[in-house]
Amino acid sequence: MVSTPQPTLRDRAWSAAAAVPDPELPMLTIAELGILRGVELVDRFVEVTITPTYSGCPAMAAIALDIERALHEAGIENTRIRLVLAPAWTTDWLTDEARAKLARNGIAPPGARGSNCLFDNTPVPCPRCESNATERIAEFGATACKSIWRCTACREPFDHFKCH
Repeated sequence: MVSTPQPTLRDRAWSAAAAVPDPELPMLTIAELGILRGVELVDRFVEVTITPTYSGCPAMAAIALDIERALHEAGIENTRIRLVLAPAWTTDWLTDEARAKLARNGIAPPGARGSNCLFDNTPVPCPRCESNATERIAEFGATACKSIWRCTACREPFDHFKCH
């Protein structure tokens, strides 16, 4: 009989933290967003490092509480959440699955990894009909990380997850 190795405390903590959904984009986990930066064992504590999508992100307090709850539910008691601002979060940290989930949920994902999309006037493809015939309606949407666009082909409004 072959025994399977038991996951380490760090592995269990990573799995629990990685499964936490983002409160503003609940179809994505904090791991898929790239907010979850690390899980380490430090001085008898499980220390989870997170980076906000921008320095004033109001969701970080809720995310920290959700991580602590997920760790507790996984049987992990001694925890610390560490918020780090450097290096600054970038949309390059979004996983391919996160980009696909955004599009499936009617939110245009940010430009391709490594692109200079902050200064790029390339049209944002419509997540519904994939047309490039789109126009920006407002620079800011329901959250600071999204802008509001409209497709002139299918006439549907949609959010665009801004690149940064």
